[in-house]
Amino acid sequence: MTHKTALLITIAALTVAAIGTVARAVTTAPKGYVIAELTVTDPEGYKQYAAAVPPIIAKFGGKYLVRGGRTVGVEGDPPSGRIVVIEFDSLAAARAFEESYEYQNIAQLRHKAANGRVFLAEGL
Repeated sequence: MTHKTALLITIAALTVAAIGTVARAVTTAPKGYVIAELTVTDPEGYKQYAAAVPPIIAKFGGKYLVRGGRTVGVEGDPPSGRIVVIEFDSLAAARAFEESYEYQNIAQLRHKAANGRVFLAEGL
């Protein structure tokens, strides 16, 4: 192999690596998250909401990352209620889910069965 051929192979490999890095950077938009901290006041009513929401989340491309479970305080008091984190492909997708007709119809079940806060966040 000549020096010129080796140089061309090296340049080609670096070019392919650079294009791959740029392509990943361009196609990797920040994720969107729905985060809820809830205190359930009507467990039976909340069960109805919890059963109805997963297909709507899936329709908008979301997936649960945290759904209830134990919380542990590290600094300050831990949340006293239930924590839910749902990941979407983007903040716009998370907002579309929250504002959708389908979700708004069942959100009323949650409003009657739990108190707390729900917010959207953008992240990795």
